[in-house]
Amino acid sequence: MTCDTLIVGAGSAGNILAARLTEDASREVMLLEAGPDYPTGDSLPEDIRLGFGTSSGIIAKSHDWGFDGRATPIRVDMPVPRGRVVGGSSAVNAQIFLRGIPEDFAAWAAMGNDRWRFEQVLPYYCKLENDHDFGRAEYHGEDGPIGVRRYPKEEWGPDQLAWADACRQAGFPECPDANLPQSTGIGPFPLNNIDGVRQSTAVTYLAQARNRPNLRILSNCTTLRVLLERGRAVGVEAARDGKVEQYYADEIVLCAGGIGTPQILMLSGIGPAQHLREIGVEVSHDLPGVGENMRDHPTVNLRWALQFEPTDRFHWHQACLRYTADESDLTNDMIIYIAAVPEHADAIGAHLFVRPTLNLAVGQGKLRLRSAEAGDQPLLDYRYFEEPFDRARQREGIRLCTELVEEHAAFRSLCGDVLDGPGEAMDDDAALDSWILANADTGHHTSSTCKMGPASDRLAVADQSGRVHGIDGLRVVDASLMPDSVRANINATVMMMAEKIAAEMAGKAEVS
Repeated sequence: MTCDTLIVGAGSAGNILAARLTEDASREVMLLEAGPDYPTGDSLPEDIRLGFGTSSGIIAKSHDWGFDGRATPIRVDMPVPRGRVVGGSSAVNAQIFLRGIPEDFAAWAAMGNDRWRFEQVLPYYCKLENDHDFGRAEYHGEDGPIGVRRYPKEEWGPDQLAWADACRQAGFPECPDANLPQSTGIGPFPLNNIDGVRQSTAVTYLAQARNRPNLRILSNCTTLRVLLERGRAVGVEAARDGKVEQYYADEIVLCAGGIGTPQILMLSGIGPAQHLREIGVEVSHDLPGVGENMRDHPTVNLRWALQFEPTDRFHWHQACLRYTADESDLTNDMIIYIAAVPEHADAIGAHLFVRPTLNLAVGQGKLRLRSAEAGDQPLLDYRYFEEPFDRARQREGIRLCTELVEEHAAFRSLCGDVLDGPGEAMDDDAALDSWILANADTGHHTSSTCKMGPASDRLAVADQSGRVHGIDGLRVVDASLMPDSVRANINATVMMMAEKIAAEMAGKAEVS
């Protein structure tokens, strides 16, 4: 079975590539997805279709890869949910549609990626969105497939109103549009959820392309490895319906995400040679950066008992606080999420859930294979909070959240006892560091494990177009390609990257 372009992974990036590339009726595209496919809106399970009452990480096990990671030396069994379904993690996530900030892309350019400056990526951010609030304004779009909106304050829950009030009184500025360059402070989250429906790439981009005769979608099809011949990728080997089959194409594009893509590369013999030999994989191409440089947005979870029963009618996350930590030169390097969790949604009962999160950690982890078997999960060693700078900013975030919740008048009628927090460790830096290491958690934004960069960078896996160094006919287009994370939830940026590289693959001029 052959085609022009074979895409592995029908997630945030893969569905966009499939939709854009099949606009050319002469290009035959095959899209492989390990999870199930729901081809119509009516066939979508409710937990996939609806985004009300869901927080990042709360997804049906039937649509989760079930990864576990090592957060720190004393937190070794951290769940790392990722979507296994057509739509990928865009079909199960919290739908927060924040963009990276200009400083993120200046850093990417400084690493040798001079086609990824903010002014070069902004047109693609605009191209993909239909912003219901700011679509006619500068820096936004209104014609894209992804619907975006913000909750007006009259629809905010009492917890969100109290949080915003506390942040204002603490001196944080108002931020009506968090996707505006140079914005900061407290304001509504941009959400890719319209009328309760999660705007995944499956129900937007892919839905528009499904009936094209030049697109074939194969679900429940797990890619095992890339097939190589004389330094060129010629196809993939995949398991489907109990059979192992080969699919061939002129070009292979890996869109399996920050975890799946480096795993597939290493199973194909592309990666750090010594590690591959140690686990019994024949080395095809020594590429030391595969699985290195693993980034995330590390966090901890704080919880207070609630004195009211919240509703599932609205999205849990409505009010966003971004700020720059004290003595930090990294703009907007912190973000705080807050949610009132209903009793039925968690075993501990109704509670206020607060996550102070490093929006740009300096620490990095590593991904390695557990074995040469594709069915064995990779080893995810995140190494959160190893860096003193990361620990200092997290301490500050915990103390800020505790002060705002426990000392602000608006929360007194909403919150009761502390259910999860550092307790007496709060006032001692060393003790608080120990609590952070024991309670570290994922921000659900694994990235940068196959980073883009010039061939002169020993750890760069692909060039600025996603073409894998040293292997012809093979690209990477997903979160793993980021040279570093962005100071935002990464889904909007992954979509932007797919739009940008799709335009290049299609031979189209840069969007202006």
